[in-house]
Amino acid sequence: MEEVWGMGCGQRLKKRNVSVGLHISPAVSMAFLCHAVLLLLCVLNSASATVVADMDYGGVPLWINRLLGEPSVMSLQGRMDAAWLRANNPLACPQQCDCPIQWPTALYCDHRGLADTPDGLPDRTRYLFLQGNNISSLSSSFLSNITALHWLILDHNQLQDLVPLQNQTQLYYLFANQNHLKSVPSALPAGLKQLRLANNQISSISPGAFQNLHNLTLLLLQGNRLQTLTEGDLKGLFSLNLLDLSGNLFSAFPKHLPPSVQQLYISNNTLRGLDEDSFLGLLKLKYLRLSHCGLQSSGVHQQVFNFSSLVELDLSYNKLKTIPTVPTTLQYLYLEANEIQEFNVSSFCREVGPLSYSRMKILRLEGNKMSYQQLPSNWVFCLRVLESIYI
Repeated sequence: MEEVWGMGCGQRLKKRNVSVGLHISPAVSMAFLCHAVLLLLCVLNSASATVVADMDYGGVPLWINRLLGEPSVMSLQGRMDAAWLRANNPLACPQQCDCPIQWPTALYCDHRGLADTPDGLPDRTRYLFLQGNNISSLSSSFLSNITALHWLILDHNQLQDLVPLQNQTQLYYLFANQNHLKSVPSALPAGLKQLRLANNQISSISPGAFQNLHNLTLLLLQGNRLQTLTEGDLKGLFSLNLLDLSGNLFSAFPKHLPPSVQQLYISNNTLRGLDEDSFLGLLKLKYLRLSHCGLQSSGVHQQVFNFSSLVELDLSYNKLKTIPTVPTTLQYLYLEANEIQEFNVSSFCREVGPLSYSRMKILRLEGNKMSYQQLPSNWVFCLRVLESIYI
């Protein structure tokens, strides 16, 4: 299982409709045949991988590698008859769970209305699915028989805390979205690669919670109650790639973010503004989402977004009156539903020449206070590789 990075721009674009005529010449038929063969080869080549896109798991798609023996589904509900599975599987299986033959190390105990974790979990368990239950607490010994757990899925329960898991040295993916956690737990296993804690009631981060999580690449904390981040809160996250802090209670842009972050989502916070050094130190930042933050031009430094690593910038649904300066390397800019009244070419190009122009591909300006007729005549020389503009 690996993250699928950079999904932002693709999710926002509409599919293009292509009409095909009824008359097909022999040459075109041969082209279609070749295309079909290539498509079949691509399908066969990727048969070992599955993409699972499910908002229940924090909204970030999962890439599952079947060659590693990872189960290709997150739930068996409505897929297989439980009685048949139990009758045909010689392996021991708790009564409250299903144990599919094709994934002998996976244990499906999800959506059963369980108030407690099942007893007698087999030691072969590597993938444990407990989402969609009514579990309010975990006993300290419920994993005592399991020493090589890889995934633990606890989404949609009633958990207020997590038991110490540092002894699960092979636990790589821990999902506890949609629970009642008040803080990011401590004593997390050092091998974690993904930690998904979206839509809880988290208002604090336990001291040293991330200190040993050097391999963590994805951290989802959206939909919580965080107001600020102190210098030590995210200390230890040397490999963090994606950080989602959307839908919290930040009034100022959070400081002390890991410099390794490439995707940063802070949408749906009420920010007072952005200083010139808000993104100082984030030298790898490529995808930045700041929609629905109440941003006004008077509180946003004109040069705050002018750093060369940025590829996609979402500033939609704010209160901006002017287009901020963006780097010429930016490819996707979303400014819809603001209060922009004019188009300044200098926001995109400091100068225009054979080698000096914007790499912008998609520019969205609909829902502002300007029309296409207001575009200056020289904008096409600056945005010369633009594929789509919405205004």
